[in-house]
Amino acid sequence: MSGVIVTDPPKAELRYVEALAGFGVATVSEAMGRTGLLGPGIRPVQQGVRVAGTAVTVLGRPGDNLMIHAAVEQCGPGDLLVVTTTSPSSDGMFGELFATALQRRGVRGLVSNAGVRDTRELRDMDFPAWSRAVSAQGTVKATGGSVNVPVAIDGQVINPGDVILADDDGVVVVPRERARATVEASTAREEKEAASRAAFLEGQLGLDRYGLRETLARLGVTYRTYEEYTR
Repeated sequence: MSGVIVTDPPKAELRYVEALAGFGVATVSEAMGRTGLLGPGIRPVQQGVRVAGTAVTVLGRPGDNLMIHAAVEQCGPGDLLVVTTTSPSSDGMFGELFATALQRRGVRGLVSNAGVRDTRELRDMDFPAWSRAVSAQGTVKATGGSVNVPVAIDGQVINPGDVILADDDGVVVVPRERARATVEASTAREEKEAASRAAFLEGQLGLDRYGLRETLARLGVTYRTYEEYTR
């Protein structure tokens, strides 16, 4: 398998990356029209962590982490490594030693469509990781692949330089060109949710705040007392 290592791809502006880090994955996905989620199979190895960074992408062979080694050289402060394979893999392609090298270069975390290992060490060193699997199974370094090329996870295309946001709920990708607009849309959504939260604290029902009684009536949903229902 031949491949290519692309150097110095354009990246989302840091100010928008930092702004997106202030929102949850769910908020950002909703703000983009319910798009961008990498799917429920990508889960964190830690809890209580939210991170955003610019994607450095890796496409390698299952059970082979050669291209992760190549990708480390292309990573810098504010980046987040995204690892994919040419076919499904659960092997532990990433662990403590990779995290040590990446942390030294200012990388903010890992998202892998394969497996990770050394999860306790990753938590102890505060290097956040999200993966499809946790596995102690080792890998080889024998086949070529690519770095900083478009990759896909669960149908979502990730280009190098896109914003990756990850938290306890999962992972979302924000295209580099949409970063500013997504910050604005996420801000508006949070303001709207804050108003709803205040109303709910005062006792208002979602049925009334969102006009859902009319929706129920339109759909033919009726109210009956227990006696009427069981008659």
